[in-house]
Order: sequence, then C-alpha cells, then structure tokens
Amino acid sequence: MRLPSIATSLSAKLLVLTILFVLLAEVLIYTPSIARFRMSYLEERLAAAHIAALSVEAAPDFMVTKQLQAKLLAYAGTHVIDLIQPDARVYMLSRPMPPEVDEVFDLRAAGNWALIADAFRALTQPRDRVIRVIDRSPKDRAQRVEVTMDERPMIDAMLDFSRSILAVSVAISLIAAGLVFVTLHALLVRPMRRLTAGVVAFRRDPDGAPPMVPETRGDEIGVAGRELAAMQDTVRAALRQRERLAALGTAVAKINHDLRGILSTASLLSERLTESADPEVRRVTPRLMASLDRAVELCGQTLSFTRDGALPLRRTSVDLRALVEDSGAQALDTVRPDGARVEACWSNGIPEGIVIAADAAQLTRALVNLGRNAIQAGADRVAVAAERRSGPDGAILTVTVTDNGPGLPPRARDHLFEPFAGSARAGGVGLGLTIAREVLRAHGGDLRLVESTARGSVFALDLPAGAASDASSATQRSFVSH
Repeated sequence: MRLPSIATSLSAKLLVLTILFVLLAEVLIYTPSIARFRMSYLEERLAAAHIAALSVEAAPDFMVTKQLQAKLLAYAGTHVIDLIQPDARVYMLSRPMPPEVDEVFDLRAAGNWALIADAFRALTQPRDRVIRVIDRSPKDRAQRVEVTMDERPMIDAMLDFSRSILAVSVAISLIAAGLVFVTLHALLVRPMRRLTAGVVAFRRDPDGAPPMVPETRGDEIGVAGRELAAMQDTVRAALRQRERLAALGTAVAKINHDLRGILSTASLLSERLTESADPEVRRVTPRLMASLDRAVELCGQTLSFTRDGALPLRRTSVDLRALVEDSGAQALDTVRPDGARVEACWSNGIPEGIVIAADAAQLTRALVNLGRNAIQAGADRVAVAAERRSGPDGAILTVTVTDNGPGLPPRARDHLFEPFAGSARAGGVGLGLTIAREVLRAHGGDLRLVESTARGSVFALDLPAGAASDASSATQRSFVSH
C-alpha cells in the first residue's frame, strides 16, 4: 500500500475545503452587503433629488426653466422629483413626458429581509423598469422625497459591486487557504504522513521496519506517535516470542509423541505387576498405573492442544440425549488420582427428541472433559439437563452440567480457561476446560461457569438453537440438588 498522491492527499482536501468554506462565508457576507449597497444607492438618489428640489424654492414664483429642470433631473438621475415639506408644500421637478412607473418601493416600512429580497429581485430582473422610490430625505428626516427613476443604472452598479466582491472573495479565499494549508500541513498533515508511513512499513515487514522516533509534541498527534512506537515495540517482542514458542511447541510435540509411546508401553507392562506374588508390589501397582495413566493423559492432551489449531467441525444431526448418555459412559470410565476406580452416577436429564446439528465427536469430547474433571475432583454425582432460552442473537439451547464435588479453588476460578493454568486438582494439565470451550465456540456457542461452591459446580454449554429441533412441545428442565 502506497501513500496517497498530493492530489488525493489530506493536504489537498484541506485546501479545497478551506477555499469552499471561505467562499461560503463570503456569500453569507455578500447577501446583506448587496442589500445595503442598493439602499445606499437609493439614498444617494434621494439626497440628490432633495438638493435639486430646493432650487424650486429659490426660483422666482417657484418656477424654474425647462433647461435648468432638465439639468437638475439629469444630475439626480431621475425622471420626476417630489419634495413634500412638513407644512404640506410640494416642490416638484418633472420631465415633459415622464415614463410609466412599473413598481413602487416605499423604503419607510421596508425591513431587512424585504430589502434583501428586493435586491436579489433587481439582480435577476430581465427587463429595464421604471421604479418610484419613497422615503424620508437623508438631508432632513422631516421631509419626504419621492423620485421616479430608471432601475437599470442601479442594477449595473450592483453588478459592478458584486464583481468586486467576487474578486476580493477569491483573493481572500486563496490567501486564507494558502495560510491554512501551510499551517495544517506543518502541524497535522506532515506528522500524519510520517505516522502513516511508519504503519505501512511496519505492516509490510514488522522486523525490518525502522523503529519510529516518538514525537515530542504534547498534543494528540504526539500521544499517538508515542503510543504507536510503544505498540510496535510490544508487537515486535510478541512476534519474537511467538516464533520462539512455535519452535518450542514443535520440539515439545515431537518429544511428547515419543514419550507417550514409551509411557503406554510402560503402562501395559505395569499391568503384569498385579500378578506378582509380592503383596507390597500388588499394593503399589494401582498407584503406579494411575501415575502412568495421568502421564499418558498429559501427553495426549498437550499433543492434541498443540496440534489442533483451528478446530474443524463435521456437523451432522445428533440426538442430544444419546450423545450425553455416551459421554457419561466415557466420563465414568476413568480413574481417580489416588488410583481408585470411579463409583459415580451420571444423570441424563435431556428430554427425548432433541436433535441438534453438531460435531458429535467434538461435543462428546467437551462433555467428557467436564465429567472427568468433576469426578477426579471428588464428585460422585454428575447431572446433565437442557433448556431453551432467548438470547440477543436468537434462541439458545443451554446444556447444564452439575456436580456435587467440592467446587473450584480460587486459583482455578481465576485462571479457569487458561491452558496449563486452570487445573482444579493437583497434577492436572489444565487443558480440559480450555479444549471444551474451544469446542463450544467452534459451534457458535460458549462454555461458562454458572456457579461453584462447596456443594458443587455448575457449567453451562450454550449452543445456537436455530439448527435444533424438539419433538416435544416444550423442553423440560431437570434440576439436581447438590
């Protein structure tokens, strides 16, 4: 994966966004500005019209010549001027044939939104209009001025003003975008590109990638750089440890395989000691055979755990009650740590007719591990029951395994599903529960400890119930007191 080019980089996006945002701000500023420009233009015309109308007061008999009247109207840029005094006197200047008025604007009652709307309507006006404007005189607010004028000169002035605003806006946008681009590129983009390059190089070659130099900045980018450098060191150490563990696991698997064969041979030969004439030999033989059996079990579980990897499943339709019955027979066929044969009861409380889609061998393996753990811990009664319940992802079939053993010690509960660490008995491997949980998770469920007290332990095997069918109308629960 390569870093993006300049055209598609974060810097280019920041540059474009800055220009767009500045232009948007200028548009927001332009809207009231163009309305104010139109208002100022009209006020200038009204002020000029007021001055021109005062010439009537100075003329003999309040009459001006046609030539002077034409000059005054041209100076004011109007066709007709009416100046209404407070005492109702009217001074009027007019062309001989004034044009017909297309629209009247009374600025005395116009609000801000009305002025903005009138300004944009003027800019989009397709034809030349003659308008009449009424307002108080800018020279004397007690007097009212009414003028009739062409709208086109005002629109041309507004367009010139808009072009000037556009040119200034573009210049401000480019300058602001350039400053923002340079600043953000130095403060954000360049450090982010360094971080990105480090991540890409580390993904390609975790061992060969150059170590990242932690940032000395105190902001979020500095924290991210330091955390990334620390994470890379941690991942490198973990990868090196995994390589060593993989090599060690391969060696252990080979040794374990040979050792298991040796122990199996020793176990077979030890059975002859039970026929010995020496009573002391016959007395210690069961302990010797139990020790050899535990050693064989340790080798087998360790070899199985290191070899399995991702657990493959071969799902078939399985009668759950029959599977639990078979699992109980295998679990009872075990020896306690002291060499004594098991005298325990396996209670199968699964109702008839429950069929699930599962790997029968693997699920049996999980149940046998749970049963053997309970029996070897001292339980003489193990009960299995099932119930359906609702979960966040749909119906769940929960199989509970309840025993009346002494319960799990605190250390075993703290490391319950950790391989080689969660054994509940002396000399245990600590893989039984780990393997059972892997089996359940491979089926899309989970294994969890419901409770563990001095009266016994309860484990729950959760399985998705979508593929299960029940011949009865309701699944019965069985409870076993312990």
